[in-house]
Amino acid sequence: MDTTESRMTTLFEQLGLDASKDGIAAFILAHQLPADVPVADAPFWNDGQRQFLSEQLKSDADWAIIVDELNEALHADASAR
Repeated sequence: MDTTESRMTTLFEQLGLDASKDGIAAFILAHQLPADVPVADAPFWNDGQRQFLSEQLKSDADWAIIVDELNEALHADASAR
């Protein structure tokens, strides 16, 4: 069973973002990052979102896996070059 979509949904809910399938896809498409910008340093996060993402990545918690998946998705354009 693929739980990636439901986990991404939960992450978007935690971040206070549109957690619908279309909302997630639109966010990722509209917020592609250059290769040298870490996901937690992206300029579009508010302070609370930035802190949450940073803490989860540093703690290597269960959330870190899905935050890393979001990071990869937000860098898809950069890695395709």
